[in-house]
Amino acid sequence: MHARLTQFRILPGKLEEFTRALQSMGPAIRKQRGFRALLVLRAEGGATPVGQTIAVWDSLEDLRASEKNFFFYSALAKLMACCEGFPVIAEQEVLVSQFAPEAMAKKDS
Repeated sequence: MHARLTQFRILPGKLEEFTRALQSMGPAIRKQRGFRALLVLRAEGGATPVGQTIAVWDSLEDLRASEKNFFFYSALAKLMACCEGFPVIAEQEVLVSQFAPEAMAKKDS
């Protein structure tokens, strides 16, 4: 498995809009080949909150293929409208993962 880690510097007053934009992408991202999970984290970065996303994919090929379609750039544009500057994006190999079974995840929703 591989992950795309993206770090955004969220503009003041835009955290809720940033969160809504991410939530609206759920159905489309789940349709992407090889998509496994999305985590969205928030940390205070001084005056500017920092949002981090971790998107997990079956393979590096699936991760990179996801960057070659309209969905990726549309999603990135929506998020960047709430952010300062361009996000920092990195690809990393997943060494260990422990996700709850799909049935458990749906039960907790």
